[in-house]
Amino acid sequence: MKQEYIENIKEKANYCLHCKTKPCTKGCPLENDIPEFIQAVKDEKYEEAFQILSQTTILMPICGRICPHKSQCEGSCVRGLKGKSVSIGDIEAFVGDMAFKENYEIEKENLNGKKVAIVGGGPAGIASAYYLRKNGYMVTIFEKYSVLGGLLNHGIPEFRLDKELLNNWINKVLSLGIEVKYNSKLGKDITINGLKEQFDSVLLAIGANVSSKMNIPGEDLIGVYGGNELLEYKSHPDYNGKKVAVIGGGNVAMDAARTVNKMGAKEVTVIYRRSKEQMPAEEKEIADAENEGVNFLFKTNLKRILSNSGKVEKIECIKTNLVQKQGEARLVPVDIEKSEFLLDMDYVIMAVGSIPEKKLVDSLKLETSKWEYINVNEDYETSIENVYAAGDIIGAKQTVAWAARAGINAAKQIIKKDNEKCKM
Repeated sequence: MKQEYIENIKEKANYCLHCKTKPCTKGCPLENDIPEFIQAVKDEKYEEAFQILSQTTILMPICGRICPHKSQCEGSCVRGLKGKSVSIGDIEAFVGDMAFKENYEIEKENLNGKKVAIVGGGPAGIASAYYLRKNGYMVTIFEKYSVLGGLLNHGIPEFRLDKELLNNWINKVLSLGIEVKYNSKLGKDITINGLKEQFDSVLLAIGANVSSKMNIPGEDLIGVYGGNELLEYKSHPDYNGKKVAVIGGGNVAMDAARTVNKMGAKEVTVIYRRSKEQMPAEEKEIADAENEGVNFLFKTNLKRILSNSGKVEKIECIKTNLVQKQGEARLVPVDIEKSEFLLDMDYVIMAVGSIPEKKLVDSLKLETSKWEYINVNEDYETSIENVYAAGDIIGAKQTVAWAARAGINAAKQIIKKDNEKCKM
C-alpha cells in the first residue's frame, strides 16, 4: 500500500471533529461507531479501527466504496453544515483494505452446537452469516450461483466495484469457518422443509431483483428490458449505433446507462419524471454518467412505447410539473397536458424499482404482503416458526448497508430466541 495513499487517508481522518453526539453514526444504516474508528486511524491503530467496525459490519471495503454516503453517514456529518463532509467512505474502505493486506483476524466465539442455514449469499446473507459465526453458530450458506455476493457480483458493474477485491474479501469472511453450498436454488435443489430437518434455524436472504414494470402500452415489445436483469445476467443486445432510453433515477438506472454507453450505444438518454435534485442515485454516479456522455431528460415521464414491427421504434413522453400534494412529504410529478413528444428509440431499459420473484415466493407458502414481499414479525421471523427472512425480500430499503443491517438484525433475533430457550 503506497505511503502517499496512507498519508491522504490520515489527512481525511484528521479532518474529523470526533463529535460526542455522533450524528454520522445515526446516519449510518449499520450504526458503525464512526468517530471511534476514525480516531483509531488518526492514531495509526489500523487493526483497532478494524475491530471497532467489526462490531457492526463486515463489508468495510465494499460499503466504503459503493454506499450512498452523501445521503447516509456523510450527509449527517457536522463538517458538511458549513463545508465539506468528512470522507467517511474512503476511510472505511482503507481500513478494509488494510485488514486484508495485513490479514487482521476476525474475532469469533467457539462453536455452540447450533446450526443455521442461510439461503442467499448477497449482502444480507453474508452479513448474517458473519454475525452468527462470530457468535458461535455453525453456518451454511446456500447460494444459487457459483459465486457469492448477490447484486454485488451480478448487479453492480466492474467499473464501480472491483470483483477481485470483492471476492477476496468474501473469502476472508468465509475463512471464519462458514460453509457454502453453491448452485443450490431454493425450490429446486433445496426446500424450506428439507433445511428445517437439518438446521435449528433457516434464514431467507434471497433478495428481490425482478425489475418493476410501469404497465404502459408497448412495454412487452421486443427491445424492452429490465435494468436488473441486464446487469445480473449480462445478456445484452448489440447497442452499437443504437439509441437507448433508460427509465428511472436510481443507481440501477445509472449503472445500466453507463454500461450501455460503454458498450457502444450511439445515444443513451436517462428519462426521469422528477428533477435532478430528487434523483435517488448517488451524486457521483450521476456526474460520472454525465461526464461519459449520457443524456438526461428531467421532469419527463414515459407514456408509451411505439412500434409497427413488434420492435421498439419510438417512445412517447410527456413533461411533468412537481407539486406538493396533501399528505405527501415529497413533491409529486404531475403530467402537463398537451406536452407530449416523440423520440426515436431502439431499446428501452426499465429501471424503476425491483420486486421479488412472484413464482418463487408463492412456492414457499409463507405469508406475504400485497407486493409479494415476505411478511416477518418484529423478530424477523416468518409465518413458519424458526424460519426468518431479511433484506430486500422483506421490503427493506434497497441499499447494501440496509440489506446488511437487516441480515444482522435477523441474526440477533435468532441468537436472542436461542438464549431465551436456554433459560427455560
